[in-house]
Amino acid sequence: MAEIEMKWYVMRAISGKEGKVKEYIEAMLHQGGEFAKHVNQVLIPTEKVVTIANGKRKVKEKNRYAGYVFVEAELVGEVQPMLRNVPNVLGFLSDTKSNTKPMPLRPAEVSQMLGTIDEIAEIPEDVTIPFEVGESVKVTEGPFFGFDATIEEVNNEKKKLKVMVKIFGRKTPLELGFMQVERQ
Repeated sequence: MAEIEMKWYVMRAISGKEGKVKEYIEAMLHQGGEFAKHVNQVLIPTEKVVTIANGKRKVKEKNRYAGYVFVEAELVGEVQPMLRNVPNVLGFLSDTKSNTKPMPLRPAEVSQMLGTIDEIAEIPEDVTIPFEVGESVKVTEGPFFGFDATIEEVNNEKKKLKVMVKIFGRKTPLELGFMQVERQ
């Protein structure tokens, strides 16, 4: 019998339930049997999103393709119906509506998807917000909210700025965090 190669397929899932679909398929893989021989891996490509709220930096993982789960499998025998009947799965992504046979991803699409996953691992945890000396900024927090200021010194390590604010006609130095100002 000819060897059928594993290909990547895209399964449509209920948005927000991608993780549950992945867990269910992985549980089926751990049970072994014919299914485990024909399904290699399940992926949900994610990306790290850095948000800053109240001066605190938070890194969250966000699903890159909401509503989709990627499966590397050989769709032989009962494998396709078993995958299609996983809870929260809407079906496979196929070329046309009349085509019931799932379309595998092209090699370029696979390398893009897998490359995206590799890029995520390489994102440095320390994201600097570059400010320059002499740049004009507006204070967004604290007692000087709404005041215009000019940057005198930038400390990337501590994420602090020394700025000059004009109060009652006099320049007054302030030390503010990166998140307490915004560019004008």
